[in-house]
Amino acid sequence: MLHVLLHMAETNVPMTSEALANMMKTNPVVIRRVLAGLREHQLVCSAKGHGGGWQICRELETITLHDIYLALDKPTLLAMGNRTEAPGCLVEEAVNNALNQAFHEAENLLLERFRSVTLAQLSADFHQRKQAHGFTGNHEHSIFSGE
Repeated sequence: MLHVLLHMAETNVPMTSEALANMMKTNPVVIRRVLAGLREHQLVCSAKGHGGGWQICRELETITLHDIYLALDKPTLLAMGNRTEAPGCLVEEAVNNALNQAFHEAENLLLERFRSVTLAQLSADFHQRKQAHGFTGNHEHSIFSGE
């Protein structure tokens, strides 16, 4: 979703879900569903009809990764987990307890970092990389992704 939002940030016109889906190689329905959640949190706006589409409706400096995380209904941050949630072995219970504490601490650190990173910072990083690679003009997706 960050990829989609940064593409949206680069344009001065609304982007259709079809155009975004084409860039992301997914179905427009998937894009619309996710962006609808972001719209509920007032991160993006949409307009119907000719010239309509999706746009970021707040300043990039005011949107943090944490805002996006919340708008996406707090997706799982860490793919790792306990092998068995309710083990019958006391050793595995001790291991689970230690891992649960570590996972909780790691998630808290990550969420704290999310609160301090804005879309404006990601956009600035993109522009630095674009300049370093000698690209000028529009941000054609295929140019920057190596496709």
